[in-house]
Amino acid sequence: MLQFVSNKGGGKPVDFETAILDGFAVDGGLYVPETLPKISKEQLENWKGLSYVDLAFEILSLFIERSIISETELKDILQTAYTPFEKEEIIPLHKLSSRNETYIMELFHGPTISFKDVGLAFLVNLVNFFLERKDEHLTLVVATTGDTGPATAYFAAGKSNLDAWVLYPKGLITEEQERQMTTLPHANIHPVGVSDCPDGGDDLDAVISKLYANNRFKKKLKLSSVNSINWGRVMMQTVHYFYGYLQVVDNVDEKINVSVPSGGFGNLCAGGLARKMGLPIKTLVAANNKNACLDRIFSDGVFSKAPIFETASSAIDILIPFNFWRYLYFSLEKDTTNIKKWMDGFKETGHVAFDKETFETYKEGFLSNSASDEETLDLIKEIYNKESYLLDPHGAVSLHASDVLKKELGDEKLICLATAHPAKFPETINKALHTSITPKGATHHTVETAKRLCEKVYLCKYAHLEEALSDAMETNWDLTKGK
Repeated sequence: MLQFVSNKGGGKPVDFETAILDGFAVDGGLYVPETLPKISKEQLENWKGLSYVDLAFEILSLFIERSIISETELKDILQTAYTPFEKEEIIPLHKLSSRNETYIMELFHGPTISFKDVGLAFLVNLVNFFLERKDEHLTLVVATTGDTGPATAYFAAGKSNLDAWVLYPKGLITEEQERQMTTLPHANIHPVGVSDCPDGGDDLDAVISKLYANNRFKKKLKLSSVNSINWGRVMMQTVHYFYGYLQVVDNVDEKINVSVPSGGFGNLCAGGLARKMGLPIKTLVAANNKNACLDRIFSDGVFSKAPIFETASSAIDILIPFNFWRYLYFSLEKDTTNIKKWMDGFKETGHVAFDKETFETYKEGFLSNSASDEETLDLIKEIYNKESYLLDPHGAVSLHASDVLKKELGDEKLICLATAHPAKFPETINKALHTSITPKGATHHTVETAKRLCEKVYLCKYAHLEEALSDAMETNWDLTKGK
């Protein structure tokens, strides 16, 4: 049976269900499968032409034992998860006319119009499947910089086995993103707007880690998370790399490049693992904004925390790319001793400088770049004027990086990930296009509907968050679940 272990080396191996429901490993590390499945050219050839859902079934089946989830159950979970998506192909690809063999992968056709829908649609339904079977209840607590929270809230809404607490840095996400959480009427959804966060969403992750460290609180409320610390998110996100590849190549010997707008490294980690499984990706581009946390890792060999900047691509305004530690487990041949040393050292000092050998090993097959807001907005305008195609700020960051790195990337086909619908960022779009009239492509019916609905939200200052949040969560538990 495939088992899952901590990337820090502590605790005992667990099965798939335990890894998903626990979120964090017992030693505070991230769960990883002991081994990654290897995909052959024959398998890739057989998968060509499969629908997204059918391809997801084939790939997830490599990680999930039939004794844990049957074939029928897995198909049912996937069907339930992806029925709400607006496009039949789930994630369509748009070929640009102004760039050679360049495709935009539109990961934003789910119900909250961001790429987080792609992973969370499956993961939340998977968690609920396990809970219903066990007749148990779980409390999800997640931090969001704009997209994880709305997607978590949407897919958890109304599920009797789940409560979802979604924390966001108030004022640092758009009103459109905020209203996707605060206008849900369901009693099991609890948005928490946190003001005065000096490090944005990373502050919220720090508080969540403290809640996890409180064993009494964690056990009573049965805490878990569907942030990208959960293996299920990363596992599911490997699928769209395989799907995109199979859509654009002429044969499965062909290599491609993929550019990913990234802050926390969850999506990019999935791409890296897909390549290690055998997907022919030549280069993965870590496309950063001004916060440049990944650019420092892949250009300088430094994992460091710096002052945060508020940018036009707000969903990747992240300082700590936590999933990088998960990728290191496979990149460094399961060197849990050093990974634990580096993770603990970063927690203490906020800085890790990797030795040359480690740096050269993990950066193989990666390039990185950081885009300024001016460059991001200019590219949105250029593509709109040339092609009447509207990029969101994160898709623009992705395309900008590939433009800058064109010489290093070579002539292979390129997929740039667009991770949110432009309707989430109307002010940024209007600024980029120098207009006060929001263009047609920057509106969406779900966003317009949310503007007319009442909001419900907890409000808290960051200085009091740990105490206030734990009190609110425990009070809600006592009132709704009984002491």
